[in-house]
Amino acid sequence: MLRKPFATSCEENKLPILEVLKKEFRDKSNVLEIGSGTGQHAVFFAEQLNHLTWQPSDRAENLAGISAWVTDSTASNISTPLTLDVALDQWPKKSFDGVFSANTAHIMGWQEVEKMFQGVAQILKKHGCFCLYGPFNYDGKFTSESNARFELWLKAQNPVSGIRDMNTLEKLANGLSLQLTEDYEMPANNRILVWRKQA
Repeated sequence: MLRKPFATSCEENKLPILEVLKKEFRDKSNVLEIGSGTGQHAVFFAEQLNHLTWQPSDRAENLAGISAWVTDSTASNISTPLTLDVALDQWPKKSFDGVFSANTAHIMGWQEVEKMFQGVAQILKKHGCFCLYGPFNYDGKFTSESNARFELWLKAQNPVSGIRDMNTLEKLANGLSLQLTEDYEMPANNRILVWRKQA
C-alpha cells in the first residue's frame, strides 16, 4: 500500500489559504487545482469548501500520492486526479469558474509559467478567478531576505526556476484578459494573487 506523501508546508499554510478561498470561491462551483503535489491541499479544501467540486491535477509521477489522499478522504466533492503537465499535456476540455495553484510559479521555468497562464485563460469561464499562492517580487525587488536566499536555493536546483516579478506577471496576464483584482499578504513572505477573467 502506498504511503501518503506529506509536506509540512501544506499543513502550515492551509488555514490562511482557506480563509482567502472561502471569500474568492464563495460563489464558484468547480475548481481546477494545478500542481496538487502531495494531495493534502486538494483534500483539505474539498472537505472545507463542500459547495465546490474540486479537481486535482499534477504531472503523472505525482498522481499516485494524490490518489492516496483522495481515497482516504470522505469528501464526495473531489474528483479523480487528472494528469496535467502545463507545458506538455492537453488541458481539460471542460471549463471551470475557479483555478487554484500553490507554490508552482517559482518552481516552473518562465516558459511553463506562460503556458500555465495561457491554459488558465483558456479553461476559465468569464468572471472566473485564478488564485495563485507563493512568493513574488515587486519592481524587481525581493520582499524579504529569506526570499532572496530562497531564490538562490531555487536556482541551485534548477537555473530556470525563480521567484516571479509582479510587473512581468501582470503584463502576461493582461494580454490574456486576466485582470489582477486582489493581492493578499500571507504568512512567511507569501502572497495570494487573484486574477479574474474579463472576457
